Amino acid sequence: MLDRYWHGATSRISPEAPVAVVKVQNTQDSPGGAANVALNLAALGSAASVVGLVGDDAAGRTLATSLDAAGVLCDFHRVADKPTITKLRVVSRHQQLIRLDFEEPFTMDDARHLQAKVAALLHKVGVLVLSDYNKGALNEVQALIRLAREAGVPVLVDPKGNDFSVYRGATLLKPNLHEFEAIVGRCANELELVNKGQALLHALALDALLITRGEHGMTLIREQEPEQHFPARARDVFDVTGAGDTVIAVVAAAVAAGKPLSEAVALANIAAGLAVAKLGTAAISGPELRREIQRDGGSDRGVMTRQQLMLAVADAKAHGERIVFTNGCFDIIHAGHVGYLREARQQGERLIVAINDDASVQRLKGKGRPINAIERRMAVVAGLEAVDWVVSFTEDTPEDLLREIQPNVLVKGGDYGIDKVVGADIVRAYGGQVKVLGLEENCSTSAIVSKIQRQDEG
Repeated sequence: MLDRYWHGATSRISPEAPVAVVKVQNTQDSPGGAANVALNLAALGSAASVVGLVGDDAAGRTLATSLDAAGVLCDFHRVADKPTITKLRVVSRHQQLIRLDFEEPFTMDDARHLQAKVAALLHKVGVLVLSDYNKGALNEVQALIRLAREAGVPVLVDPKGNDFSVYRGATLLKPNLHEFEAIVGRCANELELVNKGQALLHALALDALLITRGEHGMTLIREQEPEQHFPARARDVFDVTGAGDTVIAVVAAAVAAGKPLSEAVALANIAAGLAVAKLGTAAISGPELRREIQRDGGSDRGVMTRQQLMLAVADAKAHGERIVFTNGCFDIIHAGHVGYLREARQQGERLIVAINDDASVQRLKGKGRPINAIERRMAVVAGLEAVDWVVSFTEDTPEDLLREIQPNVLVKGGDYGIDKVVGADIVRAYGGQVKVLGLEENCSTSAIVSKIQRQDEG
């Protein structure tokens, strides 16, 4: 499907009828339906192919162009006498005023063209998603399920309609609560929902049933395993359009990557919370999902390994954040360090502090240093409000780290010139900035250590 949006302001009522007049100011086309599932998969970093029915028309070509641009392989069957399903939404002040649908149902003959296309792709995919909108493209859904299961490919189904028996043998079925209750009857409580889910699971020979429940989250039901309830993510709901597509896409990507189903659903639950906070059928990107997971675990800040830091930096850069880098021994933290790091943080949105490890400090400062071991030094620096990420390095200089991270700004504190800053040439070579910030007077780790030693001697 093609999702089309007309956005504009409303300031008066039509003199012809009691309806708002919308002055259209901009238009937007985006992939919808199964195409939105494929777009979500591509945004997550998965290689996605989409097979489906479209008309031989401009809307179908627009849809293919959008998907091609996102890296999705399109294998459409074009039906000459049918339009590409298009849903036009007129939106004003972030509210839908009306939706206009352009569509005609596809036939059984149209649907049969998809079998050969799916069969040709099965040898190189990790999962098959069947996104059913009851428009006729999946009239032969049992044939597609058999093809995939015979090839050893898991089948995830987003169902539609009042006959779920057509999905018999699928790996996972993902109805929403309304769709589920339309099949099994109203569920008065959690126990009834789980019991009816187990019965449906057994009747349809499914491996798993995932029921999405809006503000009540999701419930995963499997045979021989206790049910799992995933609470909804607390967010302002802006638009639920396409949230189901996001859920099935994230589950599919995780399953194809070899993740356990419970972990895949947990990821999808997080992604659904992000999706409903956006307007329209907005795909959730891999960096966006990873960042939300990091926030959940409190791992978006603090001490990191080099590998963790590189992932965090990639996410920050993907969000247009300016990365600031500084380094040092930070053996005994004093007021000069705190003021300097606060000023360094003001040069961008994220501050990385790279700290020399113990062996490196000893080579640079001599016997008896450092006073504090690397783990303690990193923990103290990570606790400062201005600091986002702390990483250690074994070399005498941070030049290798600078080449890997490529921060936007390299800062150092002191009274020497910019040309004396280690790594300045590396940063300037890729277009970064180098800045020297002042240090608070009469604050020095070496001076503090000397004072302690004199007191000990006295």
